[in-house]
Amino acid sequence: MTELASKIDKLIRNVPDFPKPGIIFKDITPVIQDGVVFNEIIRAMAEKVKASGATLIAGIESRGFIFGAALAHELGYGFILLRKPGKLPWKTVRATYQLEYGSDAIEMHEDAVKAGDKVVIVDDLLATGGTATAAACLIKEAGADVKQVLFTIELEFLNGREKLRTAGFPAIDSLLKY
Repeated sequence: MTELASKIDKLIRNVPDFPKPGIIFKDITPVIQDGVVFNEIIRAMAEKVKASGATLIAGIESRGFIFGAALAHELGYGFILLRKPGKLPWKTVRATYQLEYGSDAIEMHEDAVKAGDKVVIVDDLLATGGTATAAACLIKEAGADVKQVLFTIELEFLNGREKLRTAGFPAIDSLLKY
């Protein structure tokens, strides 16, 4: 475990039985409340992104906005909102994905990316990979190139990385793995 991963791990609050019995929720709130560690996270992410050739950061609602917007600011890149249906005020494009019971969707403005744009997708946590895969497919279908998918935390036992790889997105990175 890297020094930064250890710092993040010490700040993570484990919340039992949230959002349902049997789940141990990894709460990142204490991580973003620690200004020093939060800055270290953004700098570490920036180093990972610099080599990708990207010029846009896309953040997945809602905690991906926190990390993604700070990262875009650090790098001087534009920022794209990936939101739940009905939350964006302009014309949108949508990707639907399967959940354990049912389905969900993610949207972005139809003019958020254009052909040839190079995008890094950011979220706080990679679990099963459904939302991140839908986000990556949505950006790709709009004509942009997804250069990287980047997370603060990854729950390896849920195999989200494999879902992203299977969908054709091999550049996947995280700062802390459980």
